[in-house]
Amino acid sequence: MRNPIRDFVSDEVLSKLRAHRLLDEKQLRDYHIRQIFKNARAQRLSAADAIEHVQREYPYLQFDTIRKIVYKK
Repeated sequence: MRNPIRDFVSDEVLSKLRAHRLLDEKQLRDYHIRQIFKNARAQRLSAADAIEHVQREYPYLQFDTIRKIVYKK
């Protein structure tokens, strides 16, 4: 997976954090999913289409799982 938090840390720092298992990979994935969804909605896709767009990148996740991730507060 590419660096979903590039705005916060460099690729090098992220690699070091991953190497030392200092990151919660699930939270990184969920953050990335929320960013993909947000960008898709900004392109005027419906919520359902935006979730399907996310699902193309994460095909192992169910539609409802992605929905729960993107609407989680």
